[in-house]
Amino acid sequence: MALDRTYFEEMEAKIPHGKVRTRFAPSPTGYMHVGNLRTALYTWLIARNAGGTFILRIEDTDQERQVEGATEVIYRTMAECGLTHDEGPDVGGPVAPYIQSERRDTYGKYARLLVELGHAYYCFCEKTESEEDSGDFNRAADPCRSLTPEEAQARVDAGEPYVIRQKIPAGGSTTFHDAIFGDITVENSTLDDQVLLKRDGLPTYNFANVIDDHLMGITHVVRGSEYLSSAPKYNLLYEAFGWEVPTYVHCSPVMRDQQHKMSKRHGDPSYEDLKAQGYLTEAILNYVALLGWSPKGEQAEREVFSLQELAEVFDISGISKSPAIFDIDKLTHFNALYIRAMEPERFAAVAEPYIRSAVRNPALDTAEIAGLLQARCEKLTDIPEKVDFFDALPDYDAELFTNKKSKTNPEVSQQMLEAAIPMLEALPAWSAEAIHEGLVSLAEQLGVKNATLMWPVRIAAAGKAVTPGGAVEICHILGRDEVLSRLRIGLEKLK
Repeated sequence: MALDRTYFEEMEAKIPHGKVRTRFAPSPTGYMHVGNLRTALYTWLIARNAGGTFILRIEDTDQERQVEGATEVIYRTMAECGLTHDEGPDVGGPVAPYIQSERRDTYGKYARLLVELGHAYYCFCEKTESEEDSGDFNRAADPCRSLTPEEAQARVDAGEPYVIRQKIPAGGSTTFHDAIFGDITVENSTLDDQVLLKRDGLPTYNFANVIDDHLMGITHVVRGSEYLSSAPKYNLLYEAFGWEVPTYVHCSPVMRDQQHKMSKRHGDPSYEDLKAQGYLTEAILNYVALLGWSPKGEQAEREVFSLQELAEVFDISGISKSPAIFDIDKLTHFNALYIRAMEPERFAAVAEPYIRSAVRNPALDTAEIAGLLQARCEKLTDIPEKVDFFDALPDYDAELFTNKKSKTNPEVSQQMLEAAIPMLEALPAWSAEAIHEGLVSLAEQLGVKNATLMWPVRIAAAGKAVTPGGAVEICHILGRDEVLSRLRIGLEKLK
């Protein structure tokens, strides 16, 4: 019996037209790896650059691979990165639902319509997944392909289990166009009759994608270049339904090195890993945008862009065919630039938990400590080891007092501390200005360069050779009593 076409006409009537519509369609199978984040970013940028609509769709038809909590990771990552969606499961929209498992009936109807149109068929053969994936499956030999519609329907009505397969044309070739790779032609004889609807009634990824992209009015499909080999089958599906083919944008992979793709299995970082390693979201996004894309024209030499600036200059023509190599050192460089450029108040707020993990004394001002760090750290995770001496004086060797450049040795350092302790003790006010003036005046009285006095004071106060900030800043933050106590310990070491 022929299908009632009313349902399909109603679905067509819902499709929005007239502007760019893109979608990010992740599977809830775990973390957001760098390649996924780049796809989300490029998809968002294409929509925002064109004043279009960005859609979030959750592709959960592969029930076995789902990971609990993965959907929350997707929402959180998108929100943190500022990749706001106009339509999606949580905000709704004109072509809801936006979760594939909630669209199950739709796929079944379209699969049966495709059978009726002569571009798919019911297959009752028992084939294992490994046979399907081996590439050895000879579609021409499939006996179900030649069943008459009546024969196939009778077996369906009898309750025999089946899948629905795409009926690839027996001869000829299929040509599709990609915005990055241009026109690509493949012989139809190299394509297999892929499964569209599985025995459990759920669609395969390849089929659900095409149906949803059409019904959601998607104009640009951004995905990894590993899907180039599937694109001819997508094209044939669009043509079979008489639908307009969207603009394909296939992006080359993000690589760990010349030979290997990035992979969680090999310990390559996800977005959440990079955050945990002390990288700022803005720096991650800026770097990821340049993994396989570069600006044109006046902006060609520029590297640092805010998300809004990226939206203004992003152009598909800037996407490269070549794989991009993920360089953690380059990301670290970007991160340092972003840290330096932050408003001091914002940096202090971002740095506070890292400072507090090492400096637990509530009397010490984290904002003041942050002021010493902003120009001296590349990642937020650098912070704890740089500031731990504020919490407790580390055990250090008296050899640290010797410094050729500052012209200090144990003997000179002892003289400096013996002079500095009473001077600091007698300061009328414990301010950075008063400490600075006191030490500079004392150096002049002693007939030495400032560094000759400042070095031993800093070493005694911090117990470390390398510190963020000099003697004045460290003394001011620590407070008079703590500084005097530490300077006396230093003096004892020298004696």
